[in-house]
Amino acid sequence: MILLLIIFTVTMALSGITYLVATRKLEQRDTAKVHDRLVGKAPAAAAASHATPLFLPDGERQKNLLARLLAALNAERGLQELIEQAGLLWTPGQVVLASLGAGLLAFNVIWYMFLPFRETAFVLAPAAALLPVVYLRWKRKRRIHAFEAQFPDSLQFIARAMRAGHAFSVSLEMLHKEFPDPLGGEFRRAFEEQNLGLPIDVALEKLAKRLPLMDTQFFVAAVVLQKRTGGNLAEILDNLSKLIRERFKLRGEIRTISAQGRMSSMVLTAIPVVVACMLYFVNRPHMMFFVENEWGRLMAMIALAFVAAGFLIMNKIVKIEV
Repeated sequence: MILLLIIFTVTMALSGITYLVATRKLEQRDTAKVHDRLVGKAPAAAAASHATPLFLPDGERQKNLLARLLAALNAERGLQELIEQAGLLWTPGQVVLASLGAGLLAFNVIWYMFLPFRETAFVLAPAAALLPVVYLRWKRKRRIHAFEAQFPDSLQFIARAMRAGHAFSVSLEMLHKEFPDPLGGEFRRAFEEQNLGLPIDVALEKLAKRLPLMDTQFFVAAVVLQKRTGGNLAEILDNLSKLIRERFKLRGEIRTISAQGRMSSMVLTAIPVVVACMLYFVNRPHMMFFVENEWGRLMAMIALAFVAAGFLIMNKIVKIEV
């Protein structure tokens, strides 16, 4: 067992070192190419065939091997949007590496250290590989909820600033100074994009894309329509703020009514697990059938799958969107 653990550790370490060295070499080569372009040291044959542009288009930026692979699989953009919505400074390549590392670690630990449960490695390893993505989705959910809680106050702040005589862009600048993250950071980004020359409607549409909420879509639509057709934007934002607060109130009432259903789903899910643990201590030979026997392990896995499916179905029933 110790020898297997040593072999596994050495293999993982060598794999990580090999990948880091290869990635470093590729990045150095790409950096050298960009440097040659900027200082005009392109090869003579390439210079004779066609002129080398000073700046590359956004889609032709130098990337490492993993980034190129993600771009070829059309997965880089989706991961990048998820990372931005979560508010983290990760890269798509780091997410993929974390997923591969978690999956390989879980598989090897279960396969070499938990011999009676070797078959579960094929189920638990993919589940472990999904942990970085699950963490990103959890961070995105928390961040969006925090933004949603601050949003009505921010709309009233913009309306009061506009009534005081400030322009809409100046209201955005004041907003990101008065409110903390995530709302302050998102509006600071929108203001800086607009300040650097991006049209205000495009900057706000990008804000709505980073925060996929119905409230932000209403806000962007109201600003764009007021810009094109005119109208009292301060009054529109006040009404939108009141509407959002009423939705919060209704959502709280629904959560209160559905609390019994959520509690029932948790209790019904926990009963099989608690009974299995009690039987393990009360009648261990009976429960060892689900550990030592191949058919018993298969039955246990199927039972756990049904319990998980029931929990998800019950949560879906009591979850009501407003």
